[in-house]
Amino acid sequence: MAVHPDDGFPRTAAGFCRFPACCCILWKITVFDMPDPAQPVPVPLLPLLRSVKGRGTAEQPQHRFNAFQREAHHDGWSDDADTDDSAPRLPTEVTFETARSILTRNSSPDIPFSLSLNPYRGCEHGCIYCYARPTHAYLDLSPGLDFETRIVAKRNAGALLRRELSRPGHSVSPIAIGTVTDAYQPVERRLRITREVLEILVGCGHPFVIITKSAGIERDLDLLVPAAAVGLCQVSISVTTLDPALARILEPRAASPSRRLQAVRRLRDAGVPVDVNVAPIIPFINDAEIERIVAAAADAGAQAAHYTILRLPLEVAALFEHWLRANFPERADRVLARVRELHGIGQPSHPGSDGPAPVYSATFGQRMRGTGPWADLIRQRVARASRAAGMDQRLLDRLAVDRFVAPEAQRSGRRPDDERQGELF
Repeated sequence: MAVHPDDGFPRTAAGFCRFPACCCILWKITVFDMPDPAQPVPVPLLPLLRSVKGRGTAEQPQHRFNAFQREAHHDGWSDDADTDDSAPRLPTEVTFETARSILTRNSSPDIPFSLSLNPYRGCEHGCIYCYARPTHAYLDLSPGLDFETRIVAKRNAGALLRRELSRPGHSVSPIAIGTVTDAYQPVERRLRITREVLEILVGCGHPFVIITKSAGIERDLDLLVPAAAVGLCQVSISVTTLDPALARILEPRAASPSRRLQAVRRLRDAGVPVDVNVAPIIPFINDAEIERIVAAAADAGAQAAHYTILRLPLEVAALFEHWLRANFPERADRVLARVRELHGIGQPSHPGSDGPAPVYSATFGQRMRGTGPWADLIRQRVARASRAAGMDQRLLDRLAVDRFVAPEAQRSGRRPDDERQGELF
């Protein structure tokens, strides 16, 4: 069994069909009112299929915009043992869209950048905790298995970026790449959309930040190194755990922890500024590793460490709870209770509500770092570990914003006004 060079994990079957042909399933259809976006969305737990090899979830819930929810009912005609190993492979499907825009602007106080870019919808890494899963509902797809097996690629990302950077009103600030779904997920090896984006940004001197948990970023060192030399780029590598067994079930198609740290070292050795994002911090699952992750990141050359706590919006709440009860049943209730505390949710459920208890608050200022004594403790631990490792927390402030030349100006041979002004003296 070969070990793939990009992620360090042995390659097995890519995945399995959601409903094996040998299983007899009777469907019960329930009509729901449209859910409150602030509440978790109920996802029926299917007892027949608990996991799909190589995928983060086996669940395929209807999304929140669908008024009908399907629930599986075991009719007794098949055995649980028959459902795991006899299913056919489930390949990743990639479709293309012609997007209308490519840069997203935000004013959230929780995020240190105002511009972001995501070349893909959906993510093959299959992280069960991914807060972006609910975005697949806008495509009329499930936030469950669809999110990680049905990827949408923005084929015209490069053309849109050139157009938006050429607008006279464009204000230069670092563009964060891969903030929703990973720009270096496996399909990027073939499609190279992210690389085209980088070629444009480097060519016109625009600053950018890449957020990824993939070692595939090493492919583009030929672009990142010259950009870093003039202060135009920074990379943030997400490291959730140092335990490869936990990583395999938590984020099954992402690079292994050791491979990510190796990518940190290779980037730093090449002169690219790198920080590590300890994210998400999940109580009683990976929170005991905070200090070890920061120390390992520093040893690999990371210059800063950041973190976010677990966020479970909308459909993600039920998907994560199913995963949690399947893999850590003895800790599940404690984990969910602590997550509620971190988000400042005191009551297990809203009075008069028959739905699932909320486990997430989207309140600006606390949704990423939490609130209360447990959140303060996490903040102190990360800060103390960073100080002990000699890390600097202000990398983003150092990116250059004065080297930008609009793509249209480049094609016409014009130079920035300040350079042309110098010819007068």
